[in-house]
Amino acid sequence: MNRLVVFPRTNGLVMSRPNTRVTVYYDGACPRCVADRRRYERMAGTGGENVEWLDITGREEELRQTGIDPGDALRELHARDGEGVIHRELDAYILLMTRVPLLRPLAWLMGLPGIRPVLSRCYRMLVVRRLRRSGRLPEK
Repeated sequence: MNRLVVFPRTNGLVMSRPNTRVTVYYDGACPRCVADRRRYERMAGTGGENVEWLDITGREEELRQTGIDPGDALRELHARDGEGVIHRELDAYILLMTRVPLLRPLAWLMGLPGIRPVLSRCYRMLVVRRLRRSGRLPEK
């Protein structure tokens, strides 16, 4: 079944067709990021088969060619959908979560206008703290 899943976001809609390919740009040098990837793959089951995970470590030029700033890639999760659109931060998480039936309600909740800004602020603070502790916080 070629079903379209639509969830709210602040500047439009996050749309996902579970059978289209998604490329996730993640920090493979981050143990928590790797653990999150594994957790997602377990929860997604066959729904995760169309997700390609690309470790951004040492791929600065490739990221630039894709239109992703390498410093931003360390500070925010990025995902490219089947249409070639790059989703950042919470939009990337929502895109991934809509592909997993168990996570769809959480994706919907994350996209709500009253919740989204709070989650975004918390996410950014946690990432900056993680990068600062590991000595990898890029200058803006």
